[in-house]
Amino acid sequence: MNKTTFSISRGSWFLLAALWLLLLCLAVVRPLAVPDEGRYAEVGRWMLQSGDWLVPRLNGIPFLHKPPLLHWLQASSMAVFGQYIWAARLVPALNAGLMMVALCVCAHQFSGEATARRAIVMLGTSLTFLAGGQYVNHDMLVATWIGIAIWLFGLSFLHGDQAHPGLARWGFVACALGVLSKGLIGLVLPGLVIFVWLIWSGQARKMWRFPWASGLLIFAVIAVPWFVLAQQQFAGLFDYLFGAQQFNRYTGSNFNNPQAWWFYGLAVLLLLGPWLFFILPEVGSARQVNPAVDPRVFSLMWIWVLAIAVFFSIPSSKLVGYILPIMPPLALLAAWGWERAMARIRYAQLIWRGLVALSLGGAVVINFMIEDFTRERFTIDIAPTLTCLKQTGDALYVVGGYPYDLPFLIQADKPMIVVQDWPKVRQTAGDNWRRELFEGADFDAVAGQALQTPDVLGPASQQHGNWLVAPRKHETLSDLQGWTLVKAGEGWSLYRSAPEGSTPVIHCPKP
Repeated sequence: MNKTTFSISRGSWFLLAALWLLLLCLAVVRPLAVPDEGRYAEVGRWMLQSGDWLVPRLNGIPFLHKPPLLHWLQASSMAVFGQYIWAARLVPALNAGLMMVALCVCAHQFSGEATARRAIVMLGTSLTFLAGGQYVNHDMLVATWIGIAIWLFGLSFLHGDQAHPGLARWGFVACALGVLSKGLIGLVLPGLVIFVWLIWSGQARKMWRFPWASGLLIFAVIAVPWFVLAQQQFAGLFDYLFGAQQFNRYTGSNFNNPQAWWFYGLAVLLLLGPWLFFILPEVGSARQVNPAVDPRVFSLMWIWVLAIAVFFSIPSSKLVGYILPIMPPLALLAAWGWERAMARIRYAQLIWRGLVALSLGGAVVINFMIEDFTRERFTIDIAPTLTCLKQTGDALYVVGGYPYDLPFLIQADKPMIVVQDWPKVRQTAGDNWRRELFEGADFDAVAGQALQTPDVLGPASQQHGNWLVAPRKHETLSDLQGWTLVKAGEGWSLYRSAPEGSTPVIHCPKP
């Protein structure tokens, strides 16, 4: 493969645009899922409102679990379009669209127009694209940049007897953006895949004539400055971000979501749907249905899938979104598998249309079901009332939990006062919202004053201008004495302070 072209036909562009517009429509109609979307949308909103573009903050408290690219992009999106949910979701949607474009371009390069269109329809009608592509967290960003890095490095090494330096340097740019998206996996996983592939395919000698110096310099210029500046402001950032949040989370067994080693097999079935079964004809195959496909490309796809799947299967903690980086090569393998399995089937086109409808319909239905999974955690039913009644300068207390979506929904201009027995919590908290708050407070004691103990609730209930939000199932009812119930939602209830009649009556419009 001595010539690399990056062309997409008008028909393929139309198909990509249609799928992306469907994704945007789905992104508009669903409330923020909690905790993830509430957390990350609010971090981006707070960055814009506070003007602090260096330090991501949750409830005004440093939130240093991951690097800031997602938050930068969300804050920029909301600066342009307004502080809306869809503006936050535009960021993963744009990255999902970029993932699809990269798949289309490279599939066209390796196998031609028909295969490229089949691959993008398979990926574009799946949950990977239609749900993961508009879910506000870091997973789609890092998956996209890991994939683009692998495509670019792969094309670079396939270019000829030596690596194409320009493609390789753009690969380092993608790695840098991957690191800024979610940390070291943005560099480690592309490096792992390409290294194993070069050894397997007998191309290891090409590594000696790779633009390492210029590539690593480009990577450092893009990726390193934020880490240096943040470390200067918060001593211990490196140990926390790379040690506790990445290495320990990978090797430890005391983090959330422990799952069996086979978890990602089910996750891939969920994310790719019926198209996954067309990969079976490619399992163990040493050739492709299209003999023009370079066998090295075929091996790259499989090594990409297996290396990353094994990497994420090792730790005890597993989440569905972690496996998103392997979806583009799986889509291309499925497209090849379809061509092999269905080449002589009489009703292949009818079957294709039926499966497209099934995959598309399933993804849309599950997208709407996401709301049901976290309905009891929503504050969407009390947020309009609080927005209507709350006056500038009023304080908002939270007890019994953490309403992740509430600050975004009410466009909070100052931190909530989160009430817990924090000395006890520090001794007993697991991998949960309490830990992410008090660990962030350790970096900024002033911001940490938003974390208060239950003894503040009594005096606060007798002062005018205070509000309290508590879960409806809150067990410590004594915390609510002296507070007047204003609105009982499905999952949370809203209370206000001061004796009855001391607050002016305001009639809020029904949502």
